Amino acid sequence: MSKKVKVGVFGARRGMTMIGVLAHHPDAELVAICDQFDHLLKDCEKLARETNTKIALYKDFEQFFNHDMDAVVLANYATEHAPYAVKLLRSGRHVLSEVLPVENLAEAVALVEAVEESGKVYTYAENYCYFPATSEMKRLYRQGEIGEFMHGEGEYVHDCEAIWPRITYGDKNHWRNNMYSTFYCTHSIGPLLTITGTRPVRVVGFETPNVENMAKLGYKGGTSGMILMQMDNGATVKSLHGNLKREPGAIWYSIYGKKGMMESDRWHEGIARINIFREGDSLTETELSYRPKARIQSELAAKTAGHGGSDFYTVHYFLEKILGRPAGEEAIDVYQALDMGLPGILAYRSIVKGNIPLAVPDFRDKKVREEYRHDRWSTNPANSGDDLAPHCSFGTPDIPDSVYEDVKKRWEQMRG
Repeated sequence: MSKKVKVGVFGARRGMTMIGVLAHHPDAELVAICDQFDHLLKDCEKLARETNTKIALYKDFEQFFNHDMDAVVLANYATEHAPYAVKLLRSGRHVLSEVLPVENLAEAVALVEAVEESGKVYTYAENYCYFPATSEMKRLYRQGEIGEFMHGEGEYVHDCEAIWPRITYGDKNHWRNNMYSTFYCTHSIGPLLTITGTRPVRVVGFETPNVENMAKLGYKGGTSGMILMQMDNGATVKSLHGNLKREPGAIWYSIYGKKGMMESDRWHEGIARINIFREGDSLTETELSYRPKARIQSELAAKTAGHGGSDFYTVHYFLEKILGRPAGEEAIDVYQALDMGLPGILAYRSIVKGNIPLAVPDFRDKKVREEYRHDRWSTNPANSGDDLAPHCSFGTPDIPDSVYEDVKKRWEQMRG
């Protein structure tokens, strides 16, 4: 395929960075955007004028769905990616899905089968896998710099209290208000999997109680979640994420091998710097700590500021995969996406069941899928059927409607 890929974006708030990449990417033609909020569509109108491009704007998904496009970026609500991905794949469109891939195990089965049966490209936009530090750690690990993977740790600790009105709008049913402590797990788990090429086979979960600072904003789940995993090569992994108090927020990764270890910076330089120990090193500063260069040296990559520049790579490798180019192999496929996302679902089931270990299914195996084909267990009453999970193992807080009304007013004030 040599022509430009016609791409639409569903979700203009989280999707705005991807929209900016698509509007300037030489292999893409941004043709349509869909969002429920007028003020976000106005921002898209402004972009279309500035780039002198024709972009159709929709508030209704069905109208957007019927637009002529080869591929769609799903940047809608995190609990709704899978149903839209399945619909789009079966209509013959390629899909780039934002975080997270699925809400429950039944959706995971449906998503895998839609990808396989459609033959279309599905990639997962876990942008944290493309930070300078995580990309460099992958390169070094695959070269054998620290030997076989033995233990890893990942953290995504982000105190969202100050921005909660801006990201939930005071909506009582917003997915962020109703998610559980281990749900949003792929920022901390994903890079460890892409660096080492391993997958989890067993998981145990733990959580901390819901505390007042988040409950007063409408959030019902545990403050933080911790996931412990055994990998398919015997290595162990600890993943921590949630709304714990810390500034700057923790985006941190550590990998231990048989011959050494490496980790991203824990504080101010964060994912822009890595530190390395190799057995037998002379322990000089220049050998142990440096700022890796960006993987792709281009003007568009350099000016894409979202999430440390990593948002460029999710879109770029998606296009490369569609176009059949070798660099498309850097994209995260549906099986890897589920290896990253299913541990969060199963860790919470572990928590509710008293922190028992649970197997992580590998949906590459068609026989394994049958056990989970109708498993809709989640905290979402609209999607769980009769298998509704509690929001927090310590007890779901009783949050009056007045809390959401107050948060909505604060959001409106933020918007001016």
